[in-house]
Amino acid sequence: MGRLFGTDGVRGIANKELTVELAFKLGQAGAQVLRLQAGHKPRIIVGMDTRLSGGMLESALVSGICSVGANAICIGVIPTPAVAYLTRYYNADAGVVISASHNPYEFNGIKFFDSDGFKLADAVEEKIERIILDGEEDIILSQGSEIGTREVHNGCIDAYSSFLKKVISCELKGLKVAVDCANGAVYQVVPKMLRELGAQVFILSDTPDGTNINDGCGSTHMESLQEFVVHHGCHIGLAFDGDGDRVLVVDEKGGFVDGDKIMAMIALDLKRKGRFTKNTLVATVMSNLGLDVMAKKEGIHIVKTKVGDRYVLENMMEKGFILGGEQSGHIILLDHNTTGDGPLTGLVLLEILKNSGKQISELSSVMDVFPQVLKNAKVSNEKKEQYRQDVEIARKCEELEAEFAGEGRVLIRPSGTEPLVRVMIEGKNLDIITNRAEELVELIEKRLS
Repeated sequence: MGRLFGTDGVRGIANKELTVELAFKLGQAGAQVLRLQAGHKPRIIVGMDTRLSGGMLESALVSGICSVGANAICIGVIPTPAVAYLTRYYNADAGVVISASHNPYEFNGIKFFDSDGFKLADAVEEKIERIILDGEEDIILSQGSEIGTREVHNGCIDAYSSFLKKVISCELKGLKVAVDCANGAVYQVVPKMLRELGAQVFILSDTPDGTNINDGCGSTHMESLQEFVVHHGCHIGLAFDGDGDRVLVVDEKGGFVDGDKIMAMIALDLKRKGRFTKNTLVATVMSNLGLDVMAKKEGIHIVKTKVGDRYVLENMMEKGFILGGEQSGHIILLDHNTTGDGPLTGLVLLEILKNSGKQISELSSVMDVFPQVLKNAKVSNEKKEQYRQDVEIARKCEELEAEFAGEGRVLIRPSGTEPLVRVMIEGKNLDIITNRAEELVELIEKRLS
């Protein structure tokens, strides 16, 4: 992880960690690096979610972009995956999203996409960091006619919606769909798109006021949507996060359907259609063991990466896989878009639901979710990485794996920000895995405190 850029851009509380000054410098340094790479005056798409600080940060970012001779194309409130798509659609040199995804409204973030709609390469982000933090090279200010311009493009929601609607091959008439927009970036495009496809649409949390994004709603707070789906007899509920790069699902009974089950349904549908390239699904080490069991039964290969959609995407691109994602509902369908795309994922699921003639609870039952226990071991910050070399901890993990005999697993990983080692154990019996997790936490604290 970089000094400014994390796994998902630059994040922080607006006007605290993410200041107007930093946004301005990111605009300058980012545009200057891109200008030198492109060899011409770059065009940079700028979109944002509904946070109160979005307009303030957009003004600073765009000022920085224009000051070094790049043109900014402002497309307003729009989902993150739409920016990735529209960067390609408009043949722009880069895209920028101002958003902090599922975080509360006081946070915000700035994330860059390259001309192909992928997150910037690590080397490019590091170059931008060195310019801002180390003064590695002087910012070259443009003058006269070389100063960049700010344009406003309307109709971008329609362009993104048109792209999405071409992904599926059926109408959605007869489906009753509840949508929780999280008072975020999807509040315009998703209801419009689904209604145009013929679905009967019920909307929750579509009145953003700058401070209510993700506030008791969306993919981080599913309770209201679960109640609504059952009360109104909907076939399915879709819950988005603030910037629209992820979606989670509620079935017709009010049951929760996470990203693992979503990937299972899409993988099986792709396989049935003969379109599952390399017959491989990319997930993270945090995906439930039930996904592995389903895949083995259905003859599907699974590749596991570190936690983070960045690592999922890197593996997919390197190996030529088309489907990957996380439990959180951040699903990448690389045949269609270059990042997690909540509206796209939701639409693909609706097509599967419509064509199957089944209920979403039946479709998602292809995967059984194993009980999962998460515990934190409090350790010395200096020693939290040493669990890998500790013989007693390693022996205990081996004993647990042998005890579970393929029907459970143990995962240990240090916290990136706190003096903790996180312990996750999965298995069929909740009481047993809870006891085993507590035993392992006690041992880790004894050895690493």
